[in-house]
Amino acid sequence: MNKKSKIYIAGHRGMVGSAVWRALEADGYTNLIGRTSSELDLRDQVAVSQFITSEQPEVIIDAAARVGGILANSDYPYQFLMENLQIQNNLIDTAHKQNVNKFIFLGSSCIYPKFAPQPLKEACLLTDSLEPTNEWYAIAKITGVKACEAIRKQYNKDFVSLMPTNLYGSFDNFDLKTSHVLPAMLRKFHEAKEHGNSPVTLWGSGMPMREFLCVDDMAESVVFAVNNVLPEHLYNVGTGKDVTIKELAETIQKVVGHTGDIIWDSEKPDGTPRKLMDVSKLKAAGWEYKIELLQGIKQTYAWFLENQAELKQVKLSK
Repeated sequence: MNKKSKIYIAGHRGMVGSAVWRALEADGYTNLIGRTSSELDLRDQVAVSQFITSEQPEVIIDAAARVGGILANSDYPYQFLMENLQIQNNLIDTAHKQNVNKFIFLGSSCIYPKFAPQPLKEACLLTDSLEPTNEWYAIAKITGVKACEAIRKQYNKDFVSLMPTNLYGSFDNFDLKTSHVLPAMLRKFHEAKEHGNSPVTLWGSGMPMREFLCVDDMAESVVFAVNNVLPEHLYNVGTGKDVTIKELAETIQKVVGHTGDIIWDSEKPDGTPRKLMDVSKLKAAGWEYKIELLQGIKQTYAWFLENQAELKQVKLSK
C-alpha cells in the first residue's frame, strides 16, 4: 500500500479503532479518515453509501460494533444482533459496490462454538452451537465473516476477517454494566482499594480459562493485514496462551494494590469454559503478538488512572 492511500477506519474513536489509527500513523500512513457516530450513523444505509461514495477510500477497516460483556449481551440481545448486522452490512456492501481495494473486518473469538476443540481453529466456525451468553453478537459477526468470504470467493476481492481473542487496553469501556471481564475487574479492584480495601465480588467460579490480547498488538495485526495480501479469508489473532479467571483476578489485584478479599459468586454464569485461539495461521503468514499480559495490565491501569475523569461509559436502551 502507498503511505498516502486513503484509509477509512470505522469506529476510530473506540478502543480498537483508535489503536489502529495510532498504529497506522506510526507506520507512516498519512491519509486516515474517520467519522464519529454523531457525524455518520453506520446503521443508516443511505448515509454510509453516500459517505463512502463521496470519500472513495482505498481501504476500509471495520472496527465499529456494539460490544459488551455477558450482562450487556443478556439484557440487550436485539441491539447486539441488529445494530451489528446493520453496521457491518452497510460497510461491506457499499465497499463492494464502490470497488474499495481492501476491506478488513474485525470480529471476535466468540464466533466459534461453545465446546469447539481447543485451541480454536478457524475451521471450527459453524461446526456446533454457540455460547448462549453472547450468541446475538456472535451471529452478527459470523454473518460479517461469511459476507467477506462470499465477496472474496465470487469477486476475488481482498476482503479479510481478523478474529481477535479478548481485547483490553487504553480507551477500553470500564462501565461495570456493559464492560468485558478485564476492565470490569480492574475498576472493581481500584474502587475497592479506594474504599479501604473492601471485598470484591466477582461472577462465577473463577475456573474458566481466557486468553487476552493487548489492543496495541491487535492494531499491529491490522497494520500487517493492510501491508500484505493475506491468502485466506479468516485469521485468528491472539497470543495462543490463556489463564484462569481466578489467575487474572489475582494478577489485576496485585497490579492495583488491593489487599482485601475476593468473593466468587458461583450462582452467576461462567460463560464458555475455555476460549484459547489457535494463532498458527497468522504466525505462519508473518505476524505474532509482543505484549505479555502482566505488562499490558500495568499499562492499562496506568491509562485508567490518568483518564478516570473521562472514562467511556457505554449505556444501552431497550
